[in-house]
Amino acid sequence: MGKPVYRLIPDFENQSYLPELAKGLAVSTRHFVRNIFGRRDTPTVQYPEHKRPYPERFRARHRLMHRDDGQVRCVACMLCSTACPANCIHIEAGEHDDSGIEKFPVRFEIDLLLCVYCGFCEEACPCDAIRMDSGVHPVPTLDRRGQKTAKVDLLGLGSQSIASQGGNLK
Repeated sequence: MGKPVYRLIPDFENQSYLPELAKGLAVSTRHFVRNIFGRRDTPTVQYPEHKRPYPERFRARHRLMHRDDGQVRCVACMLCSTACPANCIHIEAGEHDDSGIEKFPVRFEIDLLLCVYCGFCEEACPCDAIRMDSGVHPVPTLDRRGQKTAKVDLLGLGSQSIASQGGNLK
């Protein structure tokens, strides 16, 4: 046989939960007073004035990078759109005038409402054309059309440096 288990017979104090309720109210009141007068343990940040630094692996909005001659670095190989699990990248390729460059994207569009910010597009790109280190959050919009970023917007983010955007990456 096993060991006998002795159970406590609940008395009025245990059944009423009043002592535990008083302990909970004391903890809540202590935190309330400390946050009102001390503000040393408050995790809230006064956002527009003070910003927390992003972690190094933060995935922000996409950006397309430029070559040294100013053209887009993307060669429209479609590897980023193939690797994308959300199918949010749409590329339309065109023939380039320069014989050294085979193709270029005529249209490069990312639907930010579908994007899950996984970073697979960045990993799949063989020529480091697309990056997610801009340090910029997607801007909320009132309609769906505002969440589709075109090639011009992506190249605009690619031409800016990270430090000028307030990011702390690379």
